Amino acid sequence: MPDTHTLKVRELGYQAGGRTLLHDIRLDLPAGRVSALLGPNGAGKTTLLRLLAGLSIPSHGAVRLAGQCVCRMDTLQRARRIAWVPQHLPTDIPLTVAEFVALGRMPYLGAFTRPGAQDRAAVQAALATVEMEHYAGKRLEQLSGGEKQRAAIARALAQQAPVLLLDEPTNHLDLRHQHQLQQLLRELAGQGRTVVQVLHDLTLAADYADQVALLEAGRVVACGSPAQVLTPERLLAVYRWPVRLQHHESGILPQAAA
Repeated sequence: MPDTHTLKVRELGYQAGGRTLLHDIRLDLPAGRVSALLGPNGAGKTTLLRLLAGLSIPSHGAVRLAGQCVCRMDTLQRARRIAWVPQHLPTDIPLTVAEFVALGRMPYLGAFTRPGAQDRAAVQAALATVEMEHYAGKRLEQLSGGEKQRAAIARALAQQAPVLLLDEPTNHLDLRHQHQLQQLLRELAGQGRTVVQVLHDLTLAADYADQVALLEAGRVVACGSPAQVLTPERLLAVYRWPVRLQHHESGILPQAAA
């Protein structure tokens, strides 16, 4: 897979409000794989994801993509290379679903350029992928939480960036759409994309991620395959709760111990 699409995190630290939220993070998040950022609330997962996206500036260290610091890329350059799916959309976006998804094409349009056939096709394909084509004319504020999440994912897909970052993308989705999304992310990784997502659901991470990074108190305590990282001893230490692992034909499934 192209090394130019691998996110390289080196000695990354972040401070805010007099607190150190991340400590000397070192990670490689490669192209062609689904990587999951795991950990309890307050571990620093979303903070790290925002730094990967260039939405925050590190206190020290760097996130690099093809040798460039992502926080120093201009907005257009970054938008063509990194797509971002937030955990929550603003509630006051005065757009239809199709208009919102079409925002994903903005990095490829000039200031006075109207969307062309290729842009319209990308929007239609993205809507169909998340089963939202019948909602195209509906306004965003009329959607349920899960429908809004799928629209946000569609916008990122329409962007066609080689790096896709998602902050807890399954939170508002029902069971079927959770698994469909995870299957889609694996397909995108198989096409050479770099996929990084924050997850709380250890079962989804164990079943679908190629690589997981487990965070605690702003530090990466382990990184590797789910089988290597999600051990009962480590999960007990990080989550302060016993978790047992069940074997599954596709991997390991962590479950809270009774």
